[in-house]
Amino acid sequence: MQQSGSPALHANVLTLNRAYVATNIVSVRRAFCLLWKGDAEVVHVEDGSYMAYDFRSWLEICELKLELDDRDDSEDWLTTVNFDIQVPRVIRLLFYDRLPRRSVKFSRRNIFLRDGHCCQYCGNVFSVKNLSLDHVVPRSRGGENCWENIVCACLKCNVRKGGRTPQEAGMKLRSVPSRPKRNPAFTWHLKSERYDSWSSFLR
Repeated sequence: MQQSGSPALHANVLTLNRAYVATNIVSVRRAFCLLWKGDAEVVHVEDGSYMAYDFRSWLEICELKLELDDRDDSEDWLTTVNFDIQVPRVIRLLFYDRLPRRSVKFSRRNIFLRDGHCCQYCGNVFSVKNLSLDHVVPRSRGGENCWENIVCACLKCNVRKGGRTPQEAGMKLRSVPSRPKRNPAFTWHLKSERYDSWSSFLR
């Protein structure tokens, strides 16, 4: 496949269980590994309907699109030694029946995703390296490590707030922090036109 710097390799693929329930997001490499081994099939969404393809039939569809010069700018394609192939947006695991976890993992990454990488004090969006986590009620005041008490904050706002509450620091939260009802990564990707097809399985 293409070198690791290829934008297509940095795309994401939604995985469904056998009942077409969204369970996870995997890398392009992992998706093609599952397809190649026959553990998954491509679920291609178009005009509100979808078709399922195994690896060989998906490759044939891709070859036809190339012959007809029917590639779309929103698509990601990989170039290998022997062929070019479109990166699927959704795959279905053929031997996996489990349902996704009802509870969302409490983690730094998921808090950033829940808040959209947006500082909950100044309202600006930052890269991960310029963000931190802030306890709304400081730990020195008994504040807990939980969804309802931790928000995404830029380094400047975090320093400004210090060990005070937002009210004491004269700062206002943009929204009340809460526990997300589903994996924040799903919601984050749906903001991009690139992953429009995911919405059929994430309603």
